[in-house]
Formats: sequence, structure tokens, C-alpha cells
Amino acid sequence: MNFNLLKKVELHTHLDCSLSYDAVKKTLPNITIQEYENKFIGSNCENLKDYLKCVERSVQIMQNKYQLISAVIDLFDQLQRDNVIYVEIRFAPLLHLKQGLNSAQVVEIILNQCNIESKKRKIKFGLILCTLRHFSESDSLQTVKLINYFNDENIVGFDLAADETAYSLDNHVKAFQFARKNNINCTSHAGEALGYQSVVETLDKLKTKRIGHGVRSYENKYLLERLKKEKVHLEICPTSNLVTGVFSSLIEHPVNDFYKQNLSIGINTDGRTISNTTLNNEYKKLSEIFNWDVQHFLNCNINAMSASFTSEKIKEEIILELQNQ
Repeated sequence: MNFNLLKKVELHTHLDCSLSYDAVKKTLPNITIQEYENKFIGSNCENLKDYLKCVERSVQIMQNKYQLISAVIDLFDQLQRDNVIYVEIRFAPLLHLKQGLNSAQVVEIILNQCNIESKKRKIKFGLILCTLRHFSESDSLQTVKLINYFNDENIVGFDLAADETAYSLDNHVKAFQFARKNNINCTSHAGEALGYQSVVETLDKLKTKRIGHGVRSYENKYLLERLKKEKVHLEICPTSNLVTGVFSSLIEHPVNDFYKQNLSIGINTDGRTISNTTLNNEYKKLSEIFNWDVQHFLNCNINAMSASFTSEKIKEEIILELQNQ
């Protein structure tokens, strides 16, 4: 099967986890490929904390307009090679303020360049603004209020990311309440480093429509029934879950069981660089390990598009394009 030819939808990819060697070299011209692999690729990660250290190195070189534009162009290059036709790109605006930009300027720079790349490459996109577990309540509120401030059809959602083992949801409940009151679509990382209880707590307290990862849901059959009943979409990132040590091999991963149980799932990279993967590579692995064929991927992509945060019009257009390929 030629996975390059399959049109794809991706809902879970981080801008700051996807810097290629060429993109890093523009800011760090003396970096060798060996140094890049050691510092930016998470192959030596033992857990989520290690994974997040790699993110910090990328964020350090995404602090001015030139660097942010370069990161967006670089990601769209990769999306084009993966034959992605709709993507939701997430980033935390408050991480990019060390060289004088303010949070609104960060969003505006990324949004403008995404619009340029989208038109050029015919890849439709949405942006998801992230708050992080270690952020304060005011940081989270500042982030979600940016979505209202811009009121742009291509800024489609709000997310909570980072270390779920070290920080509670408490600082973020108000931001998610604000999102609900203002009809802002929400997802949240959960059930990755922590067990199924993390997913239950996130659904109960933040009331999200999607869960980033959510793979530990397999630990509780009642949660699986709830996910199905409430039509909660799981943004599955198989290789990422191996890199962070959630599973030791793909054969242990519940993605195939989730599919068989008719849960709404989609396949994603999470961070192309840190996980050292592509969407084509994710598809290839699932085909080899679980014998997935074109129909499996089509169903996952339709699930993902149905759960996307874009307009109904774009959902219908992309689903039709997926079905007619």
C-alpha cells in the first residue's frame, strides 16, 4: 500500500515539536545532525518528562517572527509530504515571549503564515491554542481569551497540554468554563502518563469533546462505554506513546482494540521531530502490526474530520474528498 497517496486528516500535531533539522539549522547554523538528533529527537526518552525537555529546546528557538514563520513553513512542508488535506495545529502562545513578542503577536504571526501556506499548498487548517498544566489560572484565562480576541474562523479550539503527573486541573477549570460560555471547542491531553482516572476527571471537570491521547482508557470498561456513548473522539498518537514509555511496543497499544470497539479515533503524530515520525510512517506501522488497510484509515480520517473543530461546510468538503479518493 502506498501511504503517501492516501489523503489524511490530522488533529493532534504540535508546532513546537516538529522542527526539522533544516529548520533548526536556520537558527543554529553550526548544529550537526548528530547534535540535532541528541537534543531534539526523543529516542532516549524514558517518560513524558524527558519528552517535554526536548520541547523546551525547540521553544528556545521559536522566539521571534522569523523563527515562528520558519517553523510554520517547515511544518507545512511535512504535512504536504504526508498528503494531509486538513490539519489542526496546536501551540502555546505564552511560550514564545522571550524576545519581546506579546501573546497576540505570536498568534497573529502564526495565523498569517498558516493562511499563506494553506492557500499555497491547498491544505485546510485550524489553530488550537494551548495552555499548559504548570501555568497559572490567569495564564490559562489569558490564553483562552485570545481565541475570543481574534474571533477568527481558523482559530478553532483550546487545549490543555504538558505534564499531567505533576499538576492538577485546578488552575484550568475557569478557562474551560470561559470556553464553554463562549462556544469555544475544547480538547485536553489526558490518559497518557496517568491512568484512566485522568480521562474521567478531564471529562467531568473540563467537559471536553475530544481527548488528546486517552490511551489509558483501555483500563476501564465503563469509561470505554462512556466515550462511545458521549461520542468523545480520541486523538491517538501511537509512536509518541512508545517514546514516552506508555507502552513498550506497538503490539501492546490499544489502538486496534479501540477501532474494533467502534470508538471514535484518529491517527496523529503528536510531534514529528520528538517522536521521530511522520503520518505516513504511523500508517505504515499500523498496517504492518495490525493489518490495517485503506478502509481502516478512511474510517479513522472520517472520524477525525467529524470530530474536528472547523465549520460544518469544511467538514463536509473534506469528508467528500476522503471518500472520493
